[in-house]
Amino acid sequence: MAFSGGMKLLDMMPMGYDLEYINTLFEALGQNGRDTYLYNQIPVDMIYPFLFGMSYCLLIGYFLKKLDKLNSVLFYLCWLPIIAGIADYMENFGIISMLINYPNLSSNTAILTNVFTLVKSFATTIYFITLIIIMTAIGIKWLKHRQLESINNNSKKKH
Repeated sequence: MAFSGGMKLLDMMPMGYDLEYINTLFEALGQNGRDTYLYNQIPVDMIYPFLFGMSYCLLIGYFLKKLDKLNSVLFYLCWLPIIAGIADYMENFGIISMLINYPNLSSNTAILTNVFTLVKSFATTIYFITLIIIMTAIGIKWLKHRQLESINNNSKKKH
């Protein structure tokens, strides 16, 4: 962003962008900024989607198992971070294509890349909302278990 005069990079815009924004951003970045985006930023961002997808898939699976819900339809929630990771890779490939072809940008590539950005954002948001709900359910289950233990311990002391 140092090269762009404060404009957000494409992969940092969860609500999406259009061809006009892409052209303005790439112009503001200049050749040095576009090269930095292409050869420094994007390669680093090629590791994150895999780590995000795998670790968060396993995490939600672990919590679903704690709720005894892993073998239910809720198992499919494990796919949310995988979908977000795949969309992130597709977004990266679209950005790479546009950086390489600039200034000859294809509106189809811009639209498709934006779609992947939106899918990534939507899947990530739904994932974290789901994770919060599942963790809340685990907390409630734990509190109920503690309360039941307390009642059982108190009734044993009376006898």
